[in-house]
Amino acid sequence: MKGFLLRRILLLIPTLFIITVISFMIIQLPPGDFFSGYVGRLSARGEYIEPETVEALREQYGLDQPMIVQYFKWMGNILRGDFGRSIQWNKPVIELLAARLPWTLMISFGALIFVYILSVPIGILSAVRQYSIMDYIFTLIGFIGLAVPNFLFALMLLWGYYKITGNVAVGLFSPEYALAPWSFARAIDLIKHLWMPIIIAGTGGAAALIRVMRANLLDELQKPYVVVARSKGLSERKLLFKYPFRVAFNPVISTIGWTLPFLVGGELVVSLVLGIPTIAPLFLKAVMTEDMLLASAVVLILSVFTVIGTLLSDLLLAWLDPRIREAV
Repeated sequence: MKGFLLRRILLLIPTLFIITVISFMIIQLPPGDFFSGYVGRLSARGEYIEPETVEALREQYGLDQPMIVQYFKWMGNILRGDFGRSIQWNKPVIELLAARLPWTLMISFGALIFVYILSVPIGILSAVRQYSIMDYIFTLIGFIGLAVPNFLFALMLLWGYYKITGNVAVGLFSPEYALAPWSFARAIDLIKHLWMPIIIAGTGGAAALIRVMRANLLDELQKPYVVVARSKGLSERKLLFKYPFRVAFNPVISTIGWTLPFLVGGELVVSLVLGIPTIAPLFLKAVMTEDMLLASAVVLILSVFTVIGTLLSDLLLAWLDPRIREAV
């Protein structure tokens, strides 16, 4: 197990390196740069800026250099803990991320817990009670969860919350706590507002995992070893959780690698609709204005989430499944 963990950690280094190269190249592919768009926006308003000034700014931020030079300078700075300076915000990127990343992590990990707490029991119940009324109800809810876009679900929840309470659930704090120092009352107010973005961000993933859990468990319940165990008088509960569930749960655990970045991506819509200051709206603005250092830093963070999620799922699989432990 220790050797497996060491190999997986060592593989993270080249994996992250390749991801950073590809993502940096993709972000740099669109023609022009931040200052090209800035000059275009000024021209649209009838304003003018000297070409010499633009070139001097490009040189100051290193945008006049070849892509490969920009990449290695960017990576060298990151290894020293410097993510560069955002041109759009005129602030260090690390400062912008530090102000917004905690909210992103809070919502994403809260949504991850919500996804698994909701999807696993419902998937088990749907498989055990196949073709029952409960199964049909959960299947319908799952299809609705997959079909309804996050932004529409967010608007529906906002409307329902307003109709029931008369309040608008925008942001993570009530107006009186928005700028207040941290206290127990402010933490309680945060919890009161946090449930809505967590549910909105996690609903799509939960609906998908319900189908995965149900399909895998149904497949295991039809195998000969289950029939033999049942014929020997093993209770249904013990039979379910000792054998089929453990095997059917493996593919669900393996989804952690893509679930984490999926939740961060889904959190973009939640943040825009609910007005939450996370990194997702920051990334959207950075891409729209071609603020390359900021956009690249966010892509790097999402890549780290993906790699960490994959490592976590591999370790959980090795811990839960004896066959995997023996293989490693």
